[in-house]
Amino acid sequence: MNRAMPYRPTARRATRWAPLVVLVFLAAPQARADFCGRVTSVHDGDTLTVLAGDVPRRVRLVGIDAPERGQPYGSASRRALAARVAGRDVTVVERGRDAYGRTLGRVVVGGSDANAAQVRDGYAWVFRRFENDAVLIALEAEARSARRGLWRSPEPVPPWVWRERHPPKPPPHGSASSATTPP
Repeated sequence: MNRAMPYRPTARRATRWAPLVVLVFLAAPQARADFCGRVTSVHDGDTLTVLAGDVPRRVRLVGIDAPERGQPYGSASRRALAARVAGRDVTVVERGRDAYGRTLGRVVVGGSDANAAQVRDGYAWVFRRFENDAVLIALEAEARSARRGLWRSPEPVPPWVWRERHPPKPPPHGSASSATTPP
């Protein structure tokens, strides 16, 4: 009876494929689908819609959290973002998707980072739960010390605290939608 020997990779075979495997793993985190388009609407201080080709894409500005609608400075934050990007062509540097299916990304308009501008001008916090970008943190500290935007308030309430204190109202009985409003 002729028994075949089990396949055992040799060191030579393993080292032949190692560079390719390393390259794949190094490239994977860099893989993203950056895109360009025109901003068609600004929902609040950290969410907008970009028309990329014929496809509208809802984008959540990654790394920041702006005041909510109804929260002090919520309207000012939305107006500041709209003044910066509404109707303009932008590049979205995609960083993934959130639980609501929105694209998470850095929004660049005219060579300027809109996410950073919202923080610098005092219209958003750095969302430290998900972001530890030293530049954004420094911009927030600068806005706070200069008392810009929401930092004019003696004790501004971060949006994540506001959302805890003001949970979304349940939809009316018989409503077709039972989804919660995304932050």
